[in-house]
Amino acid sequence: MEFTAGGLLEVRITPADVGKRVSVRRAEGELGGSPQFTDTVGVLTSWDRGVLLITRKNGESVRIAESALVAGKVVPPAPARRRGPAASFEELSRVAARSWQPLESEPLGEWTLRAAAGFTRRANSVLPLGDPGIPLDDALARVTSWYAERDLPAYVQAATGAAGTQELLCAELERRGWVSEVSAEVRIGALAPVADVEAPEAGSVRLTRVPDAEWLGRYGKVSDPDVARRMLVEGPSVWFAALPGGRAIGRLVVDGRWAGFAAVTVDPEHRREGLATAVMAALARRALEEGASAAWLQVETDNAGARALYDGLGFTTHHTYHHYRAAAS
Repeated sequence: MEFTAGGLLEVRITPADVGKRVSVRRAEGELGGSPQFTDTVGVLTSWDRGVLLITRKNGESVRIAESALVAGKVVPPAPARRRGPAASFEELSRVAARSWQPLESEPLGEWTLRAAAGFTRRANSVLPLGDPGIPLDDALARVTSWYAERDLPAYVQAATGAAGTQELLCAELERRGWVSEVSAEVRIGALAPVADVEAPEAGSVRLTRVPDAEWLGRYGKVSDPDVARRMLVEGPSVWFAALPGGRAIGRLVVDGRWAGFAAVTVDPEHRREGLATAVMAALARRALEEGASAAWLQVETDNAGARALYDGLGFTTHHTYHHYRAAAS
C-alpha cells in the first residue's frame, strides 16, 4: 500500500510530472459513514482539463478527476533485480526482435517497420524503440500506408510496466483511436534452474536447426510453410525441439547471455504430462552449452496454463507489450 491511514495525505504531483511513475489516492464516496479510497500506481500519461490519465503496468488506462485526488507522489521504478536477471527494457526488446525477425523491414527514424506476409503480429508490426524523427501523426500516417501497400493491417508494438517503457506512446495511440488487441508478458529468469528440472522425457527431445513438417503441423499457426520456415530459422543461434510423434515442440534462440524460448506447444491429448517442461529443459541445456545464462519468453496474458508453467520454472514478468491496431478509416 502506498499510503497509510495514519499518514499525512498530500498531493505532491503536478502536470509537470507527466511521464513519471506515480502513486495516487482518490476519494470514492462513503460507505457506512466512512470515506472510501482507491489507490492507483502507474505512469502519469496526461493531465488535461482536470483529468489525469494513469497507465498501469499491464497497460490499463485509468482516468481520475483532479477534484477526487486526496494524495499523490512520484515513486521510483521497482529495481530490476526483483524481476530476475538484470535487464533494461531496450536490451530485452532488441534481443526479442533479433529472435523473431521479419522478412522485410524499413527504418522510420529510430522505429522499425516489419513485415512477414502476415505471419504473426510480432513480425508484422512496428517496433518503436526511440524517435521516429517526424511528428507522431506523420509517423503513424506513414506506418498505415506502409502496411496498406502490403495488404496488411497496421500494428504498433508498445510496452508498459518497466523503466523506460512506452506508456506515453500507448496513451497517444489510444487517444488517436488505435486499439490494443493482444497483450503479452515478457518474462525473464535464470537459465540453469530450467535445465536442472527433472523431466523424464527430456532425453527423448530431438533438436534440429530447421523445423520439419511435423513441427510446423504441431505449431498450427502456419498458412504458408515456406514463409514460416524462412522466418523461423532466422536468429543468432536457432534450435527447434520436438518429442516423437510431435507430442510437444519448442523453439530456442541463443543470443549472447540470453536464451529465448518460444512456440512451446503440446498436443492437447498429452497435456499435463510434463512434456512442455521436458522440451524447455532440453533446450535450456543446449543454451547453457552455448554460453547463455539468462532466459526470456513471451506469454499472452490470457494463457493461464502457460503462465502457471512459467511461474513454476521461476520466470517473473519484466514488462508487458501490446499490439495496437490502427482504427478503421
